[in-house]
Amino acid sequence: MTRRIHAVLATAITAALTLGLGACSSTGSSSDDTDKPVVTEGNGIIGGTPVKGGTLNLLSNTDFDQLDPTRNWTMPVMDFGVRVLYRTLTTFKAAPGAEGLKIEPDLATDLGQSSDGGKTWTFKLKDGLKYEDGTPIVADDIKYNVERSYSPELPGGPDYARVYLNAPDDYKGPLAGQRLGKESIEVPDEKTIIFHLKRPVAEFGYTVTLPTFSPVPKAKEAGANYSNHPVSSGPYKIESYDRGKRMVLVRNTFWDEKTDTVRKAYPDKIVVDQTLKGTGVAERLIADQGDDQSALSYVDLVASKISEVLTNPALKSRLISENAGCTTSLQMDNSKAPFNDPKVRLAMQYAVDKEAFQAAQGGPAFVDIATTYLPPVLTDGKTVDHFKIAPGGDPEKAKALLAEAGQAAGFKTELTTSTGGKQQAEAIQAALKKVNVDVTINVVDPTAVNSIVGDKTKQTGLSISGWCPDYPSAATFLPMIYDGKIIKDKGNFGNVTRFNDPATNAELERIAGLSDIAEANKAWLALDSSIMEKSPAVPLAWAKKPLLVGSNIAGAFAHPVWAGQVDYAVIGLKSVK
Repeated sequence: MTRRIHAVLATAITAALTLGLGACSSTGSSSDDTDKPVVTEGNGIIGGTPVKGGTLNLLSNTDFDQLDPTRNWTMPVMDFGVRVLYRTLTTFKAAPGAEGLKIEPDLATDLGQSSDGGKTWTFKLKDGLKYEDGTPIVADDIKYNVERSYSPELPGGPDYARVYLNAPDDYKGPLAGQRLGKESIEVPDEKTIIFHLKRPVAEFGYTVTLPTFSPVPKAKEAGANYSNHPVSSGPYKIESYDRGKRMVLVRNTFWDEKTDTVRKAYPDKIVVDQTLKGTGVAERLIADQGDDQSALSYVDLVASKISEVLTNPALKSRLISENAGCTTSLQMDNSKAPFNDPKVRLAMQYAVDKEAFQAAQGGPAFVDIATTYLPPVLTDGKTVDHFKIAPGGDPEKAKALLAEAGQAAGFKTELTTSTGGKQQAEAIQAALKKVNVDVTINVVDPTAVNSIVGDKTKQTGLSISGWCPDYPSAATFLPMIYDGKIIKDKGNFGNVTRFNDPATNAELERIAGLSDIAEANKAWLALDSSIMEKSPAVPLAWAKKPLLVGSNIAGAFAHPVWAGQVDYAVIGLKSVK
C-alpha cells in the first residue's frame, strides 16, 4: 500500500456505515478547560468534552507500519503521528464535518506567505517550541526532514517535496551527506524557512500539513530505525515501544499548549495494545469492562460484529462511522489488450453491477455507490454521477459497446485479489459473465497483492483498489492515479491502471500550475469528467469506516481528512476514576 491509500480491496476493505450518531452520554468538565471548545450533543461527537487525565487505551491487531514522519503516508498511522507525536507547519482543525477541512497554523505563526506568483513560500516559527528533551525546534530541523524525503534509504513517504521543490534531479538526501541549497530551501535564521518551488502551488499551505513538514533534529538521526522512537514535538512522547506488542506514551512535558491551538492532550497516558487478533478488539469493546471502558479501536469493526452492534442501542451509541472520503475502483491494465481499447473500458462502466458489489460489502449501510472518481469530499460534498448508469448496470449497453470494439464474443481475463476481497471479486465476476467476459479470480496472500499488481510483467487485467486524498484537493488525487509520467514497471502503486494519455498528462500539468484555487477546482472537476470518458477504471464504492469506542470515551468523532479515522487531537475520557 502507498500513501493515504485506504485499504486496497486486494487487502480486504472492511465496510463501515454512517448512522447519524450524536453524543448520548453525560460529560465531565475540568477547571482548565475554559479556553477549549465545548463538545455538545447532536453534532456527531461521542461523549462530550473530555476531562483532563487518565489513561486512554488503543486496541489494535497490528503494529504501526511507519512512525518516521518522512515515511508516514498510510492511514491511520498518519493521523496518529501528526496529532500525538509530531507537529507540522500547518494542520487541520480538530472538528467533524466541513469545519475539519480547514487548516490553521501549527508550528508556524500563519498559513504561509507566498510570493513570486506562488512559487516561493515563507513560514515563521512560533516562539517556545521544544522537543521532548527540551532542545529548541528550529527551522533547519524542518528543512532536514524535508531533505530526508529524498533519501532512497527512507522510502515510502509523501513525495510532494520531490514533486514541488526546486531541487536537483540527482539529489539523494542528507544521509548521503548532502543538504539542499538556497535555490530549494532557505533558512535565513532559526525561525524562518523559505521554500522555492518549481511552479506555483496555490495550496502549499495545505501541503505542509503532511508529516514531511515536521521537524527532525539531525543529531537524533537513526536512519531506518528512526521509526522506533521519533523525537516528539507533539504533546506525547514514547516511554516504551515493543514492536508489534505494546506502546506506552506519556506527556511530553516540554510541549507548551500555549503554542498549540489544536491538540488538547487530555489523557495523561496512551497505551497501545497491538496483540489482539481476529475479533479480539471488537469483543473487548463490546464487553466494555474495566480499562476497556476507556478504550477505542484503532482498526475497523469487523464485519461479523456489525449486526450485534447495530441491534443493540447501547453499543450503537458508541459507534463512530463516516464516509472515509476514498474511492474504490475496478482497475484495468490499460497497457494490455483488451483494456488498451477505450471502447472496451467504457463497456465495463456499463457491465459492472455496483449494487451487487455494494451488497458484497454489506449493503448501503456499509458503502455508498461511487459514480465518478473524485469522492464527494473533493466535489463540495455533492455526488457527481457522470454516466447516470443504473446501479445494477446496463448489460445490453455493455454488449453493444463490446461489439463495436470487435469483442462481441467476449474475452477472458483475470482479477487479482486477496482472501479478504474474494466475495467482492465474485460480484464483479458474476456481472461481467452476463456480457460474455470470463473472469478468473486470482486469490493470493494479502502481502503478495501489491507485488503482482505493481509489476508490469505479472499484473492481471483486473484488480480492485482505492485511493484517498492527502488533503481536500483533487491535486492529491487525480495526479497520483492518472498521471502517465509516474508509471513504473515495478513498484507501480499509484497509477495502477497504467493509463498514459497525453491530453490528460498535459491537463494535469496545466492545472497544477494554476495559482487560483477556485479556478483549479473547476478544472479538476472537468478533468475528472474527461478521464471518466476514457474510463481507465470503473469507480465502485465510497467506503465508510466503523470504529467502536468504550463507554468512558469522550470527544470522539471521525475526522473528514483522515479517512474517517478518529481525531486523536481532542479525544479523552469522560471521567477519571
